[in-house]
Amino acid sequence: MEQTQWPTLSIITVCYQAGKSIERTIQSVIRQSYPQIEYIIVDGGSTDETLTVIQQYAAKLSKWISEKDEGLYDAMNKGLQLATGDYVMFLNADDYLYAHNTVEQIFASCQQADAYYGETMFVDAAGHPIGLRSAITPHRLPEQLNWKSLKYGMAVSHQGFVVRRQLAPPFDVQYHICADIDWMIRCLKQCTTICHTQTIISCFAVGGLSKQRQRRAWKERYLILQKHYGILPNFFHHLWIALRYLFSGRRY
Repeated sequence: MEQTQWPTLSIITVCYQAGKSIERTIQSVIRQSYPQIEYIIVDGGSTDETLTVIQQYAAKLSKWISEKDEGLYDAMNKGLQLATGDYVMFLNADDYLYAHNTVEQIFASCQQADAYYGETMFVDAAGHPIGLRSAITPHRLPEQLNWKSLKYGMAVSHQGFVVRRQLAPPFDVQYHICADIDWMIRCLKQCTTICHTQTIISCFAVGGLSKQRQRRAWKERYLILQKHYGILPNFFHHLWIALRYLFSGRRY
């Protein structure tokens, strides 16, 4: 791909009290071989060492803000509002890009797609690989992703998803835990060309939800998927999800 054809990718990191992990995230972005990256950090008003770390790298960031927000998805919407790139992706403060040439590989896989997707590597707190998300969870990465691919849940993690910015709507902040699956479905409904990059895009630091938040997440996700797929289809989809969960023995 000629340099004049390189699209700009806006990478957005939303963080709060992430002083112990955000440096690895930042370094994974600023060390990319790809030349056209707009890196945006939205901090929720951290009081730990997060701002000290951000300020150390401020010259290499495109934009960053630190202020109180109304929750995770409000902060992600702030990032979308600040973004000016051709494409956008979200990379959490506990996560990082898989390799120094990850973004280059994404855009080399297809030209001018509306969305790109790929694998996510699960890692522990120390960054040691646990395994690919699709290998150790019931979620299989689709060979051809579309909005119907998410009827059984998050088939692609948002850390492994890049979408044309003009096709990315704001997150629906009425949802507090699962707005990302609603957002991805709405993105995909607007996409015509969706590219499987056949590569590992990001590393995801595994950390389980509490049982109370897990129950809230299930309820919220059920309502979201019912909205998109219908009452009866969603009921049977979730019956399958429940059976898969019970018999898989997997808890990620």
